Amino acid sequence: MPQYLKDGAVVDNSWQQVSADTETLPQGDILLPVSQWQEQQETLASHVGAVGVWIDSHEEIEGFVESIIGLPLIAINFPKFADGRGFSIARLLRERYGYQGEIRAVGQIIRDQLFLMQRCGFNGFVFDADIDLVEASKSLQDFSDAYQVAVDQPEPLFKRRA
Repeated sequence: MPQYLKDGAVVDNSWQQVSADTETLPQGDILLPVSQWQEQQETLASHVGAVGVWIDSHEEIEGFVESIIGLPLIAINFPKFADGRGFSIARLLRERYGYQGEIRAVGQIIRDQLFLMQRCGFNGFVFDADIDLVEASKSLQDFSDAYQVAVDQPEPLFKRRA
């Protein structure tokens, strides 16, 4: 079973990512494109296993966010590591919509981004390339503190020092 980082630990990944052209869905925990999930919500209600969605970084979530907010997993796909739109989506999910489930970064992510992704609300990380997950998890602790407010620290440093 493949593994990934979740909440700073290396864990087994029981979720199967399903492409939009898949006709027969596998049993077990599945991760679908949000467009496919929207089209098949009634059918998926009887699915054996958990259902989550993945969002591409160019998608505007405001039109469908209320329908996915109760799902256990929302993955955000990064088509390239330089695409920062997924950071904003994660912050919106956590701060504006109060999403409490797993937000997973998938696609072209790199170890150097993990600390900032965590600050934006990501708590799961699936790498495209082979990477030592134990070593990568150390990047979540790259800095001991941050000046700015974020999902993980709603109060700025100057107020915490007072």
